[in-house]
Amino acid sequence: MLEQPSFGRRLRQLRTERGLTQGALAGDDMSTGYLSRLESGARQPTERAVAHLANRLGISPAEFEEPTASSLAQSLTIATGLDSDETGGLLAEALKTARGQDPFTRWQAVWRVAEWKRRHNEHADERVYLDELVELGDEIGLPELRVRALAQLARCMRASGEIASAVEAAAAAHQLALDSELSSRDMATALLALVSTEAEAGRLPDARRHADELAGLVEGQSDALWAEAMWTAAAVRVRQGELASAQELLDQALERFDGRENLTLWLRLRVAAARLHLQKIPPEPDPALRCVKAAEACLPFAGTPALKQQLMSLQAHIAVQEGRVTDARALLDQLGGTDLRMHYRERAELDILRNRLLLLEGKDEEGMAGLRRLAQQAQESSNIDLAATIWRLAAESLVQARDKPSGTKS
Repeated sequence: MLEQPSFGRRLRQLRTERGLTQGALAGDDMSTGYLSRLESGARQPTERAVAHLANRLGISPAEFEEPTASSLAQSLTIATGLDSDETGGLLAEALKTARGQDPFTRWQAVWRVAEWKRRHNEHADERVYLDELVELGDEIGLPELRVRALAQLARCMRASGEIASAVEAAAAAHQLALDSELSSRDMATALLALVSTEAEAGRLPDARRHADELAGLVEGQSDALWAEAMWTAAAVRVRQGELASAQELLDQALERFDGRENLTLWLRLRVAAARLHLQKIPPEPDPALRCVKAAEACLPFAGTPALKQQLMSLQAHIAVQEGRVTDARALLDQLGGTDLRMHYRERAELDILRNRLLLLEGKDEEGMAGLRRLAQQAQESSNIDLAATIWRLAAESLVQARDKPSGTKS
């Protein structure tokens, strides 16, 4: 008996193998909406639907049964030309049954699935694939693959709050790249991970030195790697209190990086710019909001749930900064009802914002208790920079709450 979701996976595979759109396969006797629900597993196929689709595909209904094993190389070939989500889902399924295959082929598939998980900020799942990538890299023995796997593992650990382990993995990737005299691109990949993890750990002199080394490697470029390097160097300067210098670097990335190369990165740069405007003293909510609006306009083309949540969080920050308590509460309540797909620090900043809002709502004791708890957690995880930020924002929020005129809670 054909059951979901295996029927939907097999149907999508057979359709894409033949280069058919959903409309072309559905024909006149089936709606594309119904076909889409079949492929997603949302509807159980009827005998009539199975017969119709088998006829359109030129196969017998029995061929809708999923193979017990699949060729990983075949799945990689089929994935060519599919979008990120289709590719990720197809390869993740293929990896479940692909055993004893060429390690180079498996490495490619695992890398692409890990990228898919990273794009959606599903860090726990991404970590599983990255651990396998590190093992495969060691098995294959190519330093380029080992460096790339270690660097991405470091970034995943950082996103999950495993700061000490992240620094260790990034340092290993950097040292391996040096020892193996790898290309400037692989060296830059390792440095990107190392700078971001060192900054998160509060090792700012090391992070600044490596950020300068990274900037030298990508000088004169304007591609995605260069844009990430500028963004990372700007983040280090923010931690060092050099906000004007950070703004200059980030402005270069905003002006010179062409979003057609990587629209997701283009969006993330605008998120970073909005955050920087809000970190200034005094904050700059108007330019921050312009960055948010520019990013929101492109969400339908390259947005992910994680990016949408980041933009909502920024809108809530702007509302708190402007004293619009009701708007801020509505945004935070909406975020609270979703499955958050944020980095460790972004989650912490959202918790900080919730407690700052309590202060603005006059709930001083509850808000300060929450901020003290968050600061203690940051200190226990060796994130001294975040702890200091929490105490500064707590003081600013108390002043803002006491200076706020009556009747400004909307």
